[in-house]
Amino acid sequence: MQWQQVLGFVAAITPLTLIPGASFTLVTQRVIAGSRADGVLVALGSACGLLVHATFAAVGLSALVMSSAQALTVVKILGAGYLVWLGVTTWRSARRGAVEPAAVRIRARLRLPWARLGGFGQGLWSNVLNPKAASVYLTLVPQFLTSSRPIAPQIAALAVAHVAVVLVWLLFWTSVVAAARTAVDTPRFRSWMSRVAGAVLVGFGIRTAVAAR
Repeated sequence: MQWQQVLGFVAAITPLTLIPGASFTLVTQRVIAGSRADGVLVALGSACGLLVHATFAAVGLSALVMSSAQALTVVKILGAGYLVWLGVTTWRSARRGAVEPAAVRIRARLRLPWARLGGFGQGLWSNVLNPKAASVYLTLVPQFLTSSRPIAPQIAALAVAHVAVVLVWLLFWTSVVAAARTAVDTPRFRSWMSRVAGAVLVGFGIRTAVAAR
Protein backbone atom coordinates (compact mmCIF):
# COMPACT_ATOMS: atom_id res chain seq x y z
CA MET A 1 0.00 0.00 0.00
CA GLN A 2 1.25 3.47 -0.91
CA TRP A 3 1.96 5.78 2.03
CA GLN A 4 -0.18 8.45 0.32
CA GLN A 5 -3.21 6.19 0.74
CA VAL A 6 -2.52 5.74 4.45
CA LEU A 7 -2.08 9.49 4.95
CA GLY A 8 -5.29 10.13 3.04
CA PHE A 9 -7.13 7.69 5.30
CA VAL A 10 -5.67 9.34 8.41
CA ALA A 11 -6.83 12.74 7.14
CA ALA A 12 -10.33 11.34 6.57
CA ILE A 13 -10.62 9.47 9.89
CA THR A 14 -9.17 12.16 12.20
CA PRO A 15 -12.22 14.48 12.22
CA LEU A 16 -14.47 11.50 12.94
CA THR A 17 -12.20 10.45 15.81
CA LEU A 18 -12.23 13.91 17.40
CA ILE A 19 -16.04 13.95 17.64
CA PRO A 20 -16.86 13.00 21.27
CA GLY A 21 -18.39 9.54 21.42
CA ALA A 22 -18.80 6.65 23.82
CA SER A 23 -15.04 6.03 24.21
CA PHE A 24 -14.41 9.72 24.89
CA THR A 25 -17.12 9.74 27.56
CA LEU A 26 -15.91 6.48 29.12
CA VAL A 27 -12.36 7.85 29.39
CA THR A 28 -13.68 10.96 31.12
CA GLN A 29 -15.80 9.01 33.57
CA ARG A 30 -13.18 6.40 34.40
CA VAL A 31 -10.38 8.92 35.00
CA ILE A 32 -12.62 11.12 37.17
CA ALA A 33 -13.87 8.14 39.19
CA GLY A 34 -10.54 6.30 39.30
CA SER A 35 -7.14 7.21 37.87
CA ARG A 36 -5.17 7.94 34.72
CA ALA A 37 -4.52 4.19 34.37
CA ASP A 38 -8.28 3.57 34.04
CA GLY A 39 -8.41 5.99 31.12
CA VAL A 40 -5.46 4.26 29.48
CA LEU A 41 -7.25 0.91 29.77
CA VAL A 42 -10.38 2.35 28.11
CA ALA A 43 -8.22 3.72 25.28
CA LEU A 44 -6.53 0.35 24.77
CA GLY A 45 -9.89 -1.45 24.85
CA SER A 46 -11.33 0.95 22.29
CA ALA A 47 -8.33 0.37 20.01
CA CYS A 48 -8.77 -3.41 20.26
CA GLY A 49 -12.46 -2.97 19.40
CA LEU A 50 -11.41 -1.33 16.15
CA LEU A 51 -9.12 -4.26 15.40
CA VAL A 52 -12.11 -6.58 15.78
CA HIS A 53 -14.01 -4.63 13.11
CA ALA A 54 -10.92 -4.60 10.89
CA THR A 55 -10.70 -8.38 11.19
CA PHE A 56 -14.38 -8.73 10.30
CA ALA A 57 -13.84 -6.54 7.26
CA ALA A 58 -10.80 -8.55 6.19
CA VAL A 59 -12.77 -11.80 6.11
CA GLY A 60 -15.94 -10.27 4.69
CA LEU A 61 -18.10 -10.45 7.80
CA SER A 62 -18.58 -6.70 7.99
CA ALA A 63 -19.99 -6.65 4.47
CA LEU A 64 -22.38 -9.45 5.41
CA VAL A 65 -23.69 -7.60 8.46
CA MET A 66 -24.03 -4.25 6.71
CA SER A 67 -25.80 -5.78 3.71
CA SER A 68 -28.40 -7.50 5.90
CA ALA A 69 -30.98 -5.13 7.39
CA GLN A 70 -31.92 -7.67 10.05
CA ALA A 71 -28.31 -8.34 11.13
CA LEU A 72 -27.52 -4.63 11.19
CA THR A 73 -30.59 -3.95 13.32
CA VAL A 74 -29.52 -6.61 15.82
CA VAL A 75 -26.04 -5.07 16.09
CA LYS A 76 -27.50 -1.59 16.58
CA ILE A 77 -29.95 -2.75 19.24
CA LEU A 78 -27.18 -4.60 21.12
CA GLY A 79 -24.96 -1.53 20.96
CA ALA A 80 -27.78 0.77 22.08
CA GLY A 81 -28.70 -1.54 24.96
CA TYR A 82 -25.10 -1.71 26.14
CA LEU A 83 -24.65 2.06 26.09
CA VAL A 84 -27.93 2.71 27.92
CA TRP A 85 -27.06 0.10 30.56
CA LEU A 86 -23.58 1.61 30.94
CA GLY A 87 -25.02 5.12 31.27
CA VAL A 88 -27.73 4.19 33.78
CA THR A 89 -25.25 2.29 35.97
CA THR A 90 -22.83 5.21 35.86
CA TRP A 91 -25.61 7.63 36.79
CA ARG A 92 -26.77 5.46 39.69
CA SER A 93 -23.25 5.11 41.05
CA ALA A 94 -22.69 8.89 41.05
CA ARG A 95 -24.64 9.65 44.23
CA ARG A 96 -22.91 6.90 46.19
CA GLY A 97 -19.50 8.10 45.00
CA ALA A 98 -20.22 11.64 46.20
CA VAL A 99 -20.86 10.74 49.83
CA GLU A 100 -18.70 7.68 50.59
CA PRO A 101 -14.98 7.52 51.37
CA ALA A 102 -12.59 6.40 48.63
CA ALA A 103 -12.17 2.85 49.95
CA VAL A 104 -15.94 2.36 50.15
CA ARG A 105 -16.34 3.74 46.63
CA ILE A 106 -13.77 1.25 45.34
CA ARG A 107 -15.58 -1.68 47.00
CA ALA A 108 -18.90 -0.43 45.66
CA ARG A 109 -17.50 -0.10 42.17
CA LEU A 110 -16.30 -3.70 42.30
CA ARG A 111 -19.92 -4.77 42.70
CA LEU A 112 -21.03 -3.01 39.52
CA PRO A 113 -22.22 -5.25 36.65
CA TRP A 114 -19.15 -4.37 34.55
CA ALA A 115 -16.67 -5.05 37.40
CA ARG A 116 -15.13 -8.12 35.73
CA LEU A 117 -14.53 -6.20 32.52
CA GLY A 118 -12.98 -3.05 33.94
CA GLY A 119 -11.95 -0.10 31.78
CA PHE A 120 -10.45 -2.28 29.04
CA GLY A 121 -13.61 -4.36 28.67
CA GLN A 122 -15.84 -1.30 28.63
CA GLY A 123 -13.76 0.35 25.92
CA LEU A 124 -13.60 -2.88 23.93
CA TRP A 125 -17.34 -3.62 23.92
CA SER A 126 -18.38 0.00 23.39
CA ASN A 127 -16.56 -0.21 20.04
CA VAL A 128 -17.33 -3.84 19.17
CA LEU A 129 -21.07 -3.14 19.56
CA ASN A 130 -20.86 0.16 17.71
CA PRO A 131 -22.27 -0.18 14.16
CA LYS A 132 -20.68 3.12 13.16
CA ALA A 133 -17.23 1.65 13.83
CA ALA A 134 -18.15 -1.27 11.58
CA SER A 135 -19.45 1.07 8.89
CA VAL A 136 -16.07 2.83 8.74
CA TYR A 137 -14.56 -0.41 7.44
CA LEU A 138 -17.37 -0.88 4.94
CA THR A 139 -17.76 2.62 3.52
CA LEU A 140 -14.55 4.56 4.18
CA VAL A 141 -11.80 1.94 4.08
CA PRO A 142 -12.71 0.57 0.60
CA GLN A 143 -12.01 4.01 -0.90
CA PHE A 144 -8.34 3.56 -0.03
CA LEU A 145 -7.95 -0.02 -1.23
CA THR A 146 -6.38 -1.16 -4.50
CA SER A 147 -8.25 -4.11 -5.99
CA SER A 148 -5.19 -5.43 -7.81
CA ARG A 149 -3.42 -6.12 -4.50
CA PRO A 150 -4.29 -8.46 -1.60
CA ILE A 151 -7.06 -6.82 0.43
CA ALA A 152 -6.28 -8.14 3.93
CA PRO A 153 -2.79 -6.54 4.22
CA GLN A 154 -4.19 -3.22 3.02
CA ILE A 155 -6.98 -3.30 5.61
CA ALA A 156 -4.40 -4.20 8.25
CA ALA A 157 -2.29 -1.16 7.35
CA LEU A 158 -5.30 1.17 7.51
CA ALA A 159 -6.44 -0.40 10.79
CA VAL A 160 -3.03 0.26 12.36
CA ALA A 161 -3.27 3.89 11.25
CA HIS A 162 -6.82 4.12 12.64
CA VAL A 163 -5.75 2.64 15.98
CA ALA A 164 -2.82 5.06 16.17
CA VAL A 165 -5.09 8.09 15.66
CA VAL A 166 -7.60 6.85 18.25
CA LEU A 167 -4.90 6.05 20.82
CA VAL A 168 -3.18 9.42 20.42
CA TRP A 169 -6.48 11.25 20.90
CA LEU A 170 -7.79 9.20 23.83
CA LEU A 171 -4.44 9.12 25.65
CA PHE A 172 -4.14 12.89 25.19
CA TRP A 173 -7.64 13.34 26.59
CA THR A 174 -6.79 11.01 29.47
CA SER A 175 -3.89 13.30 30.43
CA VAL A 176 -6.08 16.39 30.18
CA VAL A 177 -8.79 14.91 32.41
CA ALA A 178 -6.21 13.55 34.88
CA ALA A 179 -4.60 17.00 35.19
CA ALA A 180 -7.97 18.66 35.71
CA ARG A 181 -8.97 15.99 38.21
CA THR A 182 -6.02 16.83 40.45
CA ALA A 183 -7.16 20.42 40.62
CA VAL A 184 -10.88 19.86 41.12
CA ASP A 185 -11.07 16.39 42.66
CA THR A 186 -14.01 16.87 45.01
CA PRO A 187 -16.91 14.50 45.76
CA ARG A 188 -19.37 16.95 44.23
CA PHE A 189 -17.33 17.29 41.04
CA ARG A 190 -16.94 13.50 40.69
CA SER A 191 -20.66 13.03 41.21
CA TRP A 192 -21.54 15.74 38.69
CA MET A 193 -19.17 14.33 36.06
CA SER A 194 -20.46 10.78 36.59
CA ARG A 195 -24.03 11.99 36.09
CA VAL A 196 -23.06 13.89 32.94
CA ALA A 197 -21.17 10.87 31.60
CA GLY A 198 -24.12 8.59 32.40
CA ALA A 199 -26.56 10.92 30.65
CA VAL A 200 -24.33 11.18 27.57
CA LEU A 201 -23.97 7.38 27.34
CA VAL A 202 -27.74 6.96 27.59
CA GLY A 203 -28.10 9.60 24.89
CA PHE A 204 -25.72 7.74 22.58
CA GLY A 205 -27.63 4.53 23.23
CA ILE A 206 -30.99 6.11 22.42
CA ARG A 207 -29.58 7.71 19.28
CA THR A 208 -28.22 4.34 18.14
CA ALA A 209 -31.57 2.65 18.83
CA VAL A 210 -33.45 5.32 16.85
CA ALA A 211 -31.02 4.96 13.96
CA ALA A 212 -31.75 1.25 13.88
CA ARG A 213 -35.36 1.88 12.81
